[in-house]
Amino acid sequence: MALSGAVNNIIVYLIQHFNVKSIDAAQISGIINGCTSVAPLFGAILSDSYFGSFRVVVFSSVVSLISMLMFTLTAAVPGLQPPPCAPGSTECQPASLGQLAVLYGAVALMSIGTGGTRFNSMAMGANQFDDQQDQNVFFNWYLVLLSISSILGATVIVYIEDNVSWATGFGVCAAASAVAVITLLLGFRYYRRTRIKGSPFTSMARVIVASLKKRKLEPANDSSAYYHAIGNGVQPVTPVLPTKSFSFLNRAALVTDGDANGDGSIAKPWRLCTVRQVEDLKTLIRIIPLWTSTIFITVCIATQMNFSILQALTMDRAVSRRFSIPAGSLVVIALAANAVALSLLDRAIYPALQRLAGINPTPLQRIGVGCLLNVASMVASALIEKRRGDIVRAHHATDDPRWTVPMPVLWLLLPFALTGLGEAFHFPGQIAFYYQEFPKSLKSTATGLIALIIAIGFYISTAVIHLVRRTTTWLPDNINNSRIDKVYWLLAVLAAINYGYFILCAKLYKLQCRVDKNLNQQKTGNN
Repeated sequence: MALSGAVNNIIVYLIQHFNVKSIDAAQISGIINGCTSVAPLFGAILSDSYFGSFRVVVFSSVVSLISMLMFTLTAAVPGLQPPPCAPGSTECQPASLGQLAVLYGAVALMSIGTGGTRFNSMAMGANQFDDQQDQNVFFNWYLVLLSISSILGATVIVYIEDNVSWATGFGVCAAASAVAVITLLLGFRYYRRTRIKGSPFTSMARVIVASLKKRKLEPANDSSAYYHAIGNGVQPVTPVLPTKSFSFLNRAALVTDGDANGDGSIAKPWRLCTVRQVEDLKTLIRIIPLWTSTIFITVCIATQMNFSILQALTMDRAVSRRFSIPAGSLVVIALAANAVALSLLDRAIYPALQRLAGINPTPLQRIGVGCLLNVASMVASALIEKRRGDIVRAHHATDDPRWTVPMPVLWLLLPFALTGLGEAFHFPGQIAFYYQEFPKSLKSTATGLIALIIAIGFYISTAVIHLVRRTTTWLPDNINNSRIDKVYWLLAVLAAINYGYFILCAKLYKLQCRVDKNLNQQKTGNN
């Protein structure tokens, strides 16, 4: 809730209190969202490899609290902001280096805090369950509660920031962070802890190095030629051959003279690896194409989120004489649609499909549906922005960036609702897919991959905006003289192409897994 209250209104905060131009503020917002999204991957790696999820979550929760206190200071202390723009003036004094240092310091700490909490909490929760179906249900409801808390941040806190004061709004964020720390510590003695086994990325690096050192060896067709130890030199009951895919890596598990000690343990860890370590690396390599195919979904969402706030600032946001919808609260529609759709899917639609038709959509099928809804959302955004632009041009108001378009901001609800519905399919699908397919040593990292997808999507969105500004006239600083609709059409076309790429990757992944499994079963039987 604290993160939502701080981030969802950051564009408005930058424009109104740090005198940043509109498109520049959108790009800065993209970078900030990218930072708060990529950090969870590093938090997951630290959790899996060194400290465990509980310690990382506690530390990061405290850091989040400090960051919210710093945000509160930037709003409460006049010297931490540049002087406000003169009424009607377009020339405003920019923030000083010191003022920006405090603001971006708060952003950096917020990123660190988010890095250790968001997806580590998810993995820590899933670790409390043994059954895969229970884990899937937990993922769904975790995302429901995440959406609900984000909705509170994007409505209640954003409203306070816009209509009471920014210091009060950020203060509420700090209070929420304090409650989070206390609540987490109250559950200390109940959590199931996972055993720390060292960095899984080190073992993957060892596989690559060992396979290069043994590149001149010929792969063996006998499972006894490979090293299968599962700990202290103990061999598994039924050793199997490595899979045929990426067979050059199999050499890392070939046993040669001097690789193992007399008790069966590894003597040269950078020359000999277990078959399990080899297969873990192959799993990661096989998933990479599918992982890249989902990045563009976030590119569309990030661009839509930032531009919609700029659009809303020029539209009629009044609901009544006393209440106007804050521009930063529009994202709540996507969050609400996501929460409602997740609840219905988990408790009604999926059980009904299973009961009536014997169909239980796979994670990949859910991701595919989400990709299609993402395309539909971009098309809706393009059509609505085209209408807004036509009204501006009809009133000859393209030269006035402050002119309010006589068009209700509620028009923006449709694309946001489609985005939220799409997220209800593709985000839980991605989480379930990665968590199921990844090796046990990479469970937290598996959920952290979602964070990396989101981060890269925001960074690419920022790069796309920059490229469009350099190569076209679509995005001037005056939003009323822009052609954002053309940007949305561009994204819609690219999203449709990306959907085809996802389908190809999914088919190749399933085919390769099936071939590996069949070959392994046949050769094990022959041996």
